Amino acid sequence: MSRTSPGYAITVRVDAPADAGATSGLVAAVSRAGGALTALDVVESHADRIVVDITCDATDADHAETITATLGEVEGVSVRKVSDRTFLLHLGGKLEVNSKVPLRHRDDLSRAYTPGVARVCRAIAENPEDVRRLTIKRNTVAVVTDGSAVLGLGDIGPAAALPVMEGKAALFKQFAGVDAWPVCLDTKDPDKIVDIVRAIAPGYGGINLEDIAAPRCFEIERRLREELDIPVFHDDQHGTAIVVLAALTNALRVVGKDKGAIRTVVSGVGAAGHAIIRLLLAQGVHDIVACDRRGIVHRDRDGLDPARKWIAEHTNPRDATGTLAEALADADVFIGVSAPNLLTGDDIATMADDAIVFALANPDPEVDPFAAREHAAVVATGRSDFPNQINNVLAFPGFFRGMLDAGAHEITDAVMLAAAGAVADAVEPEQLNAAYIVPSVFDPQVAPAVAAAVRAAGSSEGEPR
Repeated sequence: MSRTSPGYAITVRVDAPADAGATSGLVAAVSRAGGALTALDVVESHADRIVVDITCDATDADHAETITATLGEVEGVSVRKVSDRTFLLHLGGKLEVNSKVPLRHRDDLSRAYTPGVARVCRAIAENPEDVRRLTIKRNTVAVVTDGSAVLGLGDIGPAAALPVMEGKAALFKQFAGVDAWPVCLDTKDPDKIVDIVRAIAPGYGGINLEDIAAPRCFEIERRLREELDIPVFHDDQHGTAIVVLAALTNALRVVGKDKGAIRTVVSGVGAAGHAIIRLLLAQGVHDIVACDRRGIVHRDRDGLDPARKWIAEHTNPRDATGTLAEALADADVFIGVSAPNLLTGDDIATMADDAIVFALANPDPEVDPFAAREHAAVVATGRSDFPNQINNVLAFPGFFRGMLDAGAHEITDAVMLAAAGAVADAVEPEQLNAAYIVPSVFDPQVAPAVAAAVRAAGSSEGEPR
């Protein structure tokens, strides 16, 4: 059965009789409907009636309606209104712009704007490097999307993608003090996207590509990295790969296995799967089998696009063929970045002893984590309501903080491996166990540690400070 989630929290305002059993009946109704009660507040009280706000978590929108209907069936109770707390949070958007300088009188205005600002403009025109020192460029990232591969929603377009990009920008600020802004583009043409991003780049210190479908994302990222002198980071690829490698590092510590000796199966060869495979290879994981909808990717398979052809040439050392389930037999590690409900607990049972399962499809993973836990030693998902959440927020804020502080732009394997190591090492040895292989996303030490590691790795690669 699906679990309740704060993402489907509702507040139901009802009229109820003013008697001792009224609130008990409301609590019982929520429980009967399968909701998780989080608050019950009497907001009005009269001689014969009370007005009550019941706040609870549901499993999905239909379940929220069921809870509301069950409350309305309680004797003497009538529902006034229902508020979806997630939609309330998004009213008016999640971001705003605040000035860092006071504008209280003419002197302030003369320095911040005309005529004083002209002196700063001339200084930058004479010495373009000063733009980082004298403008927001040193701390600003553009979160760029075409809305073609959003979360678990797919191609929903740039306007529908905006709430996700707002959330991304809020995370940048919260965890690393980076000012980020959504740039949602109404085109899927790689040439246009590259041209637009190149044109706006003077105002930003970094570009975070987000939710752009494969294989376009590979070309867009490659071209922008070649043409821009600021870091270009595709979080769906490289942020995911960094956190997966960090989690795998600690999971292998838990089960006592070595990276060079494990057999790994990766389900999904889109942006995330491709980047995970590249980073695992760079870290010394040699035996990797990749699977897509047609099963195992191998050298002799017809119709391979360039991305799959690269995977076929660099993975599957035993030339295995067959289905995803067949690939799992005797594997030590499963990493899923694909689609929900592809596997069962019985499939996981065929894996090697002390298996590691990362089922990261969102919101529904490739295998039910409870079923996976019956057979695997370590299980992780992309969800916040299970232990071991593989969440990119552990990587991208600190990663950009380090790149911006270093004034660096080359994102190399060494930089990403350093970031993964910092995330893994944020879990102290005495904290490490099968249910805690990655730090909390709210751990305030993670982003600074990642930033420091990225700065150091970027400098050793010859980047300017």
